Amino acid sequence: MGLTNKSTGSSVLNDLFDIQARADDEFVVALAGNPNTGKSTVFNSLTGMNQHTGNWPGKTVTNAQGRFHHDGDKYLLVDLPGTYSLLANSVEEEVARDFICFGRPDVTVVVADSTCLERNLNLVLQVMELTDRVVLVVNLLDEARRKQIKVDIEKLSQHLGIPVVGTNARDGEGLVELRQAVARVAKKERAPRPLRIKYTQEIEAAALCLEEQFQEVSFVNKRWLALRLLDGDVSITRSLAKYTGISLDTEAALKQCQLSEAAELRDLIVENIVQTAEAVAAECVTQVLNGRSDRDRKIDRILTSRIFGFPSMLLLLGLVFWITIEGAEYPSEMLADGLFWVEAQLSNLFVSLSAPDWLHSILVLGVYRTLAWVVAVMLPPMAIFFPLFTLLEDLGYLPRVAFNMDRFFKRAGAHGKQALTMCMGFGCNAAGVIGCRIIDSPRERLIAIITNNFVPCNGRFPILIAMALIFIGSTNLATLSVVAVIVLGIVITLLVSKLLSLTILKGIPSSFALELPPYRRPKIGQVIVRSIFDRTIFVLGRAILVAAPAGLIIWVAANIDVGGVSILNHGANFLSPLADLMGLDGFILMAFILGMPANEIVIPIIIMSYLATGAMLEFDSLTALRDLLAANGWTWLTAVNVMILTLLHFPCGTTLLTIRKETNSWRWTVFSFLIPTIAGIVVCIAFTQLVRLVGYIL
Repeated sequence: MGLTNKSTGSSVLNDLFDIQARADDEFVVALAGNPNTGKSTVFNSLTGMNQHTGNWPGKTVTNAQGRFHHDGDKYLLVDLPGTYSLLANSVEEEVARDFICFGRPDVTVVVADSTCLERNLNLVLQVMELTDRVVLVVNLLDEARRKQIKVDIEKLSQHLGIPVVGTNARDGEGLVELRQAVARVAKKERAPRPLRIKYTQEIEAAALCLEEQFQEVSFVNKRWLALRLLDGDVSITRSLAKYTGISLDTEAALKQCQLSEAAELRDLIVENIVQTAEAVAAECVTQVLNGRSDRDRKIDRILTSRIFGFPSMLLLLGLVFWITIEGAEYPSEMLADGLFWVEAQLSNLFVSLSAPDWLHSILVLGVYRTLAWVVAVMLPPMAIFFPLFTLLEDLGYLPRVAFNMDRFFKRAGAHGKQALTMCMGFGCNAAGVIGCRIIDSPRERLIAIITNNFVPCNGRFPILIAMALIFIGSTNLATLSVVAVIVLGIVITLLVSKLLSLTILKGIPSSFALELPPYRRPKIGQVIVRSIFDRTIFVLGRAILVAAPAGLIIWVAANIDVGGVSILNHGANFLSPLADLMGLDGFILMAFILGMPANEIVIPIIIMSYLATGAMLEFDSLTALRDLLAANGWTWLTAVNVMILTLLHFPCGTTLLTIRKETNSWRWTVFSFLIPTIAGIVVCIAFTQLVRLVGYIL
């Protein structure tokens, strides 16, 4: 059968967990806790220099052990990996869970941060479900006093039904009391009465049914085991077979209880744990809150709630785009009028100087006219959108977006922090790729890097907004189209993340706790400077700098014939078959290819290509620009496909170089190039053929 109730001595600990217990009379103490709670300080303070460090068997996770004495008794302290839960979402969590469950330590000490006790209680409650031999250490009391946070230790002990000790391990405060509490639990001098989490009726009934299916299991808490299966934790059955020799037919048990979709209860289980932690903390923790903290909590109850969080995010995003699209139309018209008045003066100047027609054609009708449209079409939307987006950043809203997206990324087999790197990608995909360093798991970091390009960056937002502004129609419809494209990007990100986690990057998602910063009053001056100079002028400047030489290249390609056809038309004709399937034309695909150095120049290249073919030479308004596109075969379907391809295509040159540097691999760089490109082609073809089919049927 394997490990049994009677075979938990030093030899078994050594064989299965590499725990160097010297004798059966040495008490084994597990030390658990969230990262950054001072757990290592507690470990070092108790054991001093009497330590041994290695790895857990079969894992790359550090295994630290140390010894201390108290009242003549010997204690072996095992420092478990820092984790936020025991839900086995990472190697660290699986190691901690398995040791507490199957290693059967005499005492499990959980270290919590007194300044954020509510969050830390989630782990404490999970440990208490697994074992009743628990001691809670409320550490960092000096930090709590500094922040005017008071923890009622005695009341907390009464609520949880376990010993609770307040410490400041750096100064040695409370360590004597901790040793005493550990000794009492190890010697069973105190009858434990740990708090039992009350789950919903549905969960309790399902757990009870599963418990009845596990009569042969005596070594593990059957209620806890049932909850883990309801939680969708498949790793627990592997660990059970490994450490006890018991193989459970979990599918049959779930089917017997009519729980084939039991994993869907995961969120409800976690929600009950969190609610219990909140209730305990509310009774035992007091803090001098100012009005701002209370206001933040009230706002977050709406913006991060399961019901209103995602809809409020879409509404805010839609409001930003509505203001941008509604406000950009008239400034764009005014800029176009002014810039084309300048064009007329330049043409008069060239005439007065008797300049050659080809020079006038290149510099005025080619380069200047295109740059004028770049400024007229891109500057007003950017000058409105970027300040609004920067305002949301300064308010502290983007971390709330990451919080709302966290559960979706976990379901996709990715790390919750990918929601943060995705938000970074809204500013710049290269910055988002660099930001993936915050993800510790190499597998999950690669998923985040590969999929970061599915959110539009500074260079692509102007294209989306310009297409909506010029071609989609009313402000409301244009706003809806831009929001829909962004939601599509998020959906594709999740789908590709899930696909990668099931194929070439298999694994289970790690867990993490996201600290929500307080809302801050934006500094309007800084918002204007950052949004106008760091973003608007930077993006516009890069577009102009790249568009100018691109204009010359397009003019040359349009005026050099090979076999009676210009090079420009040769390129467009070559790409036309694929472009037609995608609802585009060859010039559009060529613009995306030539726009690899910077996304900002895609639209300028399209305009230059159409102008160079002589489709339309005179226009002086945004309506005329729409007419130019329509004259070249554009419909609403073309504009929508351009928006889709803007979202779903290969990263720009800067981002690709960043991916190569971060992954140190050309293989993953090629994957990062191919995956969004293939996704864009497939989505455009599918959407186009669906629209054509519907149109044919109707």
